Amino acid sequence: MKVDRRSFLGLGIGAAAGIAVSPVGMKLTDDSAIWTQNWPWTPVPVDGEVTYESSVCSLCPGSCGISVRKIDDRPVKIEGLAQHPVNDGGVCLHGIAGLQYLYDPARVKTPLKKNGDKFEEISWDDAIELVAGKLADLRKNGSPEKLACIADKEQGSVSGLFQRLLKTVGSPNFYTMPSLESYLEVTAAALHGEGMTIGFDLENSDFVLSFGAGIIEGWGSPVSCFKANASRKERHAKLYQIESRLSNTAANADKWIPIKPGTEADLALGICAVLLKYNLFDSMVASEFRGGLNKFAIMLQKEYTPSKTAEITGVKASDIEKIATLFAKAKMPVAVFGKGRGDGAQSLKELAAVHTLNCLVGNINKKGGAFVRQKSEYLEFPDVSMDSIADAGFAKNKTGRYVNQLIEKVNKSSKPAVDVLFVYNANPCYSLHDPKSVKQAVGKIPFVVSFSSFLDETAKEADIILPSHTFLERLEDVPSCAGLAKSVVGLTEPVIDPVFDTRHAGDAVLLIAKALEGSVAESFEWETYDECLESVAGGIWDSLSEDGYAIVSEGAPFGSASVNISFLADNPATVQARGDDKLTLIPIDNMRLISAGTAASPFAVKTVSDKVLKGQDIVVEINPLTGKGLKDRGFATLTTPTGTARVMVNFNEGMMPGVIGMVEGLGHTFDNKYVSNKGINVNDLIGPVIESGSGLDAAFGIKAKISKA
Repeated sequence: MKVDRRSFLGLGIGAAAGIAVSPVGMKLTDDSAIWTQNWPWTPVPVDGEVTYESSVCSLCPGSCGISVRKIDDRPVKIEGLAQHPVNDGGVCLHGIAGLQYLYDPARVKTPLKKNGDKFEEISWDDAIELVAGKLADLRKNGSPEKLACIADKEQGSVSGLFQRLLKTVGSPNFYTMPSLESYLEVTAAALHGEGMTIGFDLENSDFVLSFGAGIIEGWGSPVSCFKANASRKERHAKLYQIESRLSNTAANADKWIPIKPGTEADLALGICAVLLKYNLFDSMVASEFRGGLNKFAIMLQKEYTPSKTAEITGVKASDIEKIATLFAKAKMPVAVFGKGRGDGAQSLKELAAVHTLNCLVGNINKKGGAFVRQKSEYLEFPDVSMDSIADAGFAKNKTGRYVNQLIEKVNKSSKPAVDVLFVYNANPCYSLHDPKSVKQAVGKIPFVVSFSSFLDETAKEADIILPSHTFLERLEDVPSCAGLAKSVVGLTEPVIDPVFDTRHAGDAVLLIAKALEGSVAESFEWETYDECLESVAGGIWDSLSEDGYAIVSEGAPFGSASVNISFLADNPATVQARGDDKLTLIPIDNMRLISAGTAASPFAVKTVSDKVLKGQDIVVEINPLTGKGLKDRGFATLTTPTGTARVMVNFNEGMMPGVIGMVEGLGHTFDNKYVSNKGINVNDLIGPVIESGSGLDAAFGIKAKISKA
């Protein structure tokens, strides 16, 4: 069989898992390591002494341990780190290709200042002075709350420094991008209380009921999930996959349950109804429910009988009862939420309904179940110094809880709702729904500062770019934010000196704070970020520095958590897709692509199947019954309320009738010919739908029509 660069790793489900965990996979990575040196912009190393350094990959929330092979001090290959608690030697193709990010054509090589429509180079001193001056003006004008920051996550010391800077300046407006961890926290807050999060013990569960979670498509910690899935057969564990498409996870499952998109919450509640009606729940945990378990049960018996649920979801009533019975009778069942990778738009009703299944069967904080625990507070920052300006600004109401609410507020305001915006390790102008409206909002903000390593879609909209080191060039704590049963903090180590004139984002924040002087500077006592990290992570620093990781919470082996069922008992409305057309466009997560944050590497893009990307044309999946009048591998025009696109058609009987699937992670527009201008960004075609009661963007898809081009 001929295997070219495009079809390499495109050998089906086993290929992805094989790369992560098998000796054959390691043989393939030898070849791929050579390929990473063959791109014209990647220098070829000379012969020399071979050494290895350990670090952590931060390209996804999984935070896998890695071993970096070096020749004459130059990194040439990345492998998984054996005995690391997250991945134990495994590695995914994004980790393999991590070296390419060092020399990516889109890297920002020095601080940049926008002059008209173009960027010009600026010194670090001048850039820091300019940014600090803008913040000083906010404080002088008595409006420090008009500073906002969008970061990739809340956890970690760098995010902690950004939050600290905002607080001492006088702004409560720190936001994070949608992520699996943020959804775990909001679900835990709704059912168990603020300050909690949830993890899943997939490695030991004997029955995984997945509501669209892409277990082998990048959900959670990909390599950890690969391993859990690979051991399923020998553990005699079952996987039931509920989603509207026969994904790799569904094809690998013991049973695929096709479902109408957007009705996953209804199915979960229908299963809850069966558990309660037939006393299949754990009676010992009934006392843990607050907010009206009887009210909840009455509502379920009225609104979510098997027949009604079947009509809503398209899942047979007999299958609903069978799934409920199997789940309840399993020894260690766990229900998993978060469609795809879990970092796209999600409905709190769906998340809460699915997790309620775990609570009803009593498999909370037990082996093979769901772990509910306090968020890991492993960092110990000293108290901040706040002057009257900071106190007054920080006390003002935050501009919405979620980043989509911030974008909406900025767009609706006639006067600037935000005067200065920081963006760190995030790309909202690409990753959020309706990027056009996001760019419009960013364009209305007078001064935007990007801390990106790359000139991505959001960085292109900035006024100043303070380029950060890549993960291979910096020291940083990396908490795993992937729904693991145990909470692990890894440590990235600089395995190479900075290739360009970039700086650690933590150091940039320190410089800005010190330039502001007064109470702000007083709250940033450290001279360097490295000094700061060692100080604030003192409780686990010995483990981090010696082992490269620290396990900060493993969850209690026994016990349960109280459950506040009032949110679901009030029966919030199910989110509906926007539009009036009969078809529904849904996004598809693909393990070979990255849909949030950093774009996929050229190597990863080269592994994408022709059934996803043909040349520069994106391919959509559609059932032949839905695609009558269209031609397989022919072109069509896809239209939604937010946009129109020319697409190639791929007939796939594994897609439910009435549904069109388009992969996420393509359609970038920045300057990297190996990655950009390939396909389209599916977010351009999907607009946000705000869920009542939660404020989340819960748009699982959008109504669409498709016609022959």
